Amino acid sequence: MITRREAALRLDIPLEMARRHDIPNRLSEAEFTELETNPPAWLVQSRANRTGKRPVWAQLTCTVCGFTEAARPKKWWPAFTYLTCDWHSADELPPAADGMYRSEIDGIGSRFVGIVDEKP
Repeated sequence: MITRREAALRLDIPLEMARRHDIPNRLSEAEFTELETNPPAWLVQSRANRTGKRPVWAQLTCTVCGFTEAARPKKWWPAFTYLTCDWHSADELPPAADGMYRSEIDGIGSRFVGIVDEKP
């Protein structure tokens, strides 16, 4: 059995869309395969409307410990140099290159801090 959230990840649609179109809380692999093989009209249209510029889901992985989580990327997220869990210290990351300015962005996913190294 797969969850609605996992189905949304695999279909690359927002979780809200999966709820709105009554994808059940739990699906068997056969039900999911049928949904993917013979998509309903709303899923066909959703895929046709995708521009491909920004994925619906992003896989976040901690640079230090390897913890991963799937999250919906936000428009304001820059290109991160590193992602770390919020309990890791900055000392656990490689130092910023010479002449680079390091900034931290809290609130990425459920527990990540985004690290951006950029020129001042």
